[in-house]
Amino acid sequence: MPALHAFANPKRFLSIARPLTPVLTWLGAALIAIGCWAGLTQTPPDYLQGETVRILYIHVPAAWLGMGGWSAIAISSITFLVWRHPLADVAARAIAVPGAAFALICLATGSIWGRPTWGTWWQWDGRLTSMLLLFFVYLGYIALARADRERGGDGRIAALYGIAGTVLLPIIRYSVVWWNTLHQGASIGLTKSTIDSSILWPLPIMLGGFTLLFAGIVLMRMRTLLAEAKAEARLRRRATA
Repeated sequence: MPALHAFANPKRFLSIARPLTPVLTWLGAALIAIGCWAGLTQTPPDYLQGETVRILYIHVPAAWLGMGGWSAIAISSITFLVWRHPLADVAARAIAVPGAAFALICLATGSIWGRPTWGTWWQWDGRLTSMLLLFFVYLGYIALARADRERGGDGRIAALYGIAGTVLLPIIRYSVVWWNTLHQGASIGLTKSTIDSSILWPLPIMLGGFTLLFAGIVLMRMRTLLAEAKAEARLRRRATA
């Protein structure tokens, strides 16, 4: 933990976050642009799904970051509760909004993909329903963290909620295994994939690009939250002077 606590000082954190934010953001945007070009122009259509298969270049990274975002909230919440790391609560609140946005993008692109593939925009399928619940859990966290902050809370309630929400992650991951589901099973594994490499190769570029963009947005939001806290502290000092 000494290395982690080295960044507990907001000034030290900001000295790194300020130059890193544009690097991550623009590098992520560049990779996304390259990945979109490759996915739209350099790969063949699927022999069954045709051109609609190209939505996987958005859908898969959105699903990854929707779930990964909540994992990061849980880790930040544990860090805050156990070690009282002063920036952990800020990190969790900064992650929540982009995490919710990517969960929503996952649902929207999945619905668009499902219409020509399944013949319906929505199905109360195990994977779809559990992802929808995760999106609502995100909204609950955002509202709870804001309300706790406005009432002068110490952040512990939101942190406990952040940890409790992780129960949805294994449900989302294994829903296609546990239940007879309309959603296809896992197409991409660590050692093999059911998707042909001629279609799959732009996906890691998109995953890397969206992950870097996500990290840049989180750093941007952390800087904003720290600036707001600093401004509020100044106003309170002036009010009591």
